[in-house]
Amino acid sequence: MKQRTLLPMEAKLVAELPAEGGWQFEPKWDGFRALVSKRGRVVEILSKSGKPLGRYFPEIVAMLGAVDCDDVTLDGELILPIDGVLSFDALQARLHPASSRIARLSDETPAQLMLFDCLMLGGEDLLDTPLTRRRAALETFHASARVAALRLSDRTQDMAVARSWLARGGAALDGVIAKRLDGPYRAGERAMLKVKHHRSADCVIGGFRRTADSQGAASLLLGLYDDDGRLNHVGFTSGIAAAERGTMLRRLEPLIEQPGFTGKAPGGPSRWNSDADSRWEPLRSELVVEVLFDQVTGDRFRHGTKLLRWRPDKLPSQCTMEQLRYAVRPADLSTV
Repeated sequence: MKQRTLLPMEAKLVAELPAEGGWQFEPKWDGFRALVSKRGRVVEILSKSGKPLGRYFPEIVAMLGAVDCDDVTLDGELILPIDGVLSFDALQARLHPASSRIARLSDETPAQLMLFDCLMLGGEDLLDTPLTRRRAALETFHASARVAALRLSDRTQDMAVARSWLARGGAALDGVIAKRLDGPYRAGERAMLKVKHHRSADCVIGGFRRTADSQGAASLLLGLYDDDGRLNHVGFTSGIAAAERGTMLRRLEPLIEQPGFTGKAPGGPSRWNSDADSRWEPLRSELVVEVLFDQVTGDRFRHGTKLLRWRPDKLPSQCTMEQLRYAVRPADLSTV
């Protein structure tokens, strides 16, 4: 098996988990997907896109280097718990050019490797074998390694358990994965299914951006209040139907008023957008909407959100940052 040409098996996004039998469900942890191999004394960690990650996680390289197994390839997720809670921010902080900083962080906040598949063990290629056999090999490797930083991901064939993970996954999960028990490892293919973990939050509209012709609202800028009563920009929602953008603009224009956001405000132009793209208009803090989101990074929605409904029954002051701080420890989801 040539590790450099091997791509991870990926998942197709679906609305519901499969109800028929023959599937294994696993948590989709919120971390960095990684294919990890050890050949003799050489340890390699590759990202989902095939880029080397080893220099950013020297503690994982050292840990695997000490494991008594010289020919193994594993699929997993690099995770970084702080006080037991997974931190995507701390993972991103590792992607730094300074080796001295990486060394310090790896000592202060060591990462872990959450394992969920085994592609080779003891030189035996397992790619074409069913998941049941690969999982047995993975459990054999994990039991023999006896290293705390090597975690074995939970699994279940019980739909009720899988749905409970989605319901209470919090910031630890990106969703739930479904894999065929009799399926091989189809590298580079979307051969798994994934249902994303979503939550909703009530947010104040602190500003908006116009369409290119200025005749409609292109996106709403979302804000939440912190403990000091400041309205911080936490993300946006842009899924406004073309036919509704003009009506939306007419609803917003009477509320245009400085400053809009009194804490963290939307950024200006960058290498990724022009001055016109980044221009926004502030609003008086009166309108509240409920939005659907998946993950949070640095007290902001990591991705764009989906507008669910207007909340005229909700006071803007009730829209606080606490809605983003729902953290679950991996141990809370254990089926053991």
